[in-house]
Amino acid sequence: MAAVSSKLRRMDLNALEEIRQVKYRYLRCLDLKDSDGFADTLTEDALGAYGTRAVGEPLRLEGRDAIVDYMRGNLGPEITTVHFAGQPEIRVDGDRAEGTWCLEDTVIAKAFRVLIRGSAFYEETYRRCADGGWRISGIGYERTYEYSISLDDVPSFRLLADRWAPSPPQPGT
Repeated sequence: MAAVSSKLRRMDLNALEEIRQVKYRYLRCLDLKDSDGFADTLTEDALGAYGTRAVGEPLRLEGRDAIVDYMRGNLGPEITTVHFAGQPEIRVDGDRAEGTWCLEDTVIAKAFRVLIRGSAFYEETYRRCADGGWRISGIGYERTYEYSISLDDVPSFRLLADRWAPSPPQPGT
């Protein structure tokens, strides 16, 4: 009996780590504009309910393609994002799981001259798929807070590095 209990604990720990990894990959791929990697973190029928007020009403997106298309179309190279998620509380039940994560994010929309910061708690569901990998099947949050600052109100604001900005011409070219 102790061997079975120990084996179940190890399987749960493996599932917990795999779920953490898929969440971290979701955030990294979103911020690095890796649409294919981002898509691979979601189930085909994933639901997204993002509680941001920066774009007006909260977003409700149905299906992986809708989520990926929205992110690709609205968080492209002209928008710099950084998402941090931590303090996960994950409950695994066989091939399904639920989780809560604390989110802090920053969005710099250069074309609109605005910086947006916020925090929320992600509420997520996960499913182990046919290939054995865990993916996010439901993701959403309601903001704890969100604010924006016009970059025009901060005359000293300068981006000293911008991964997606065109490279300046090199001397002699």
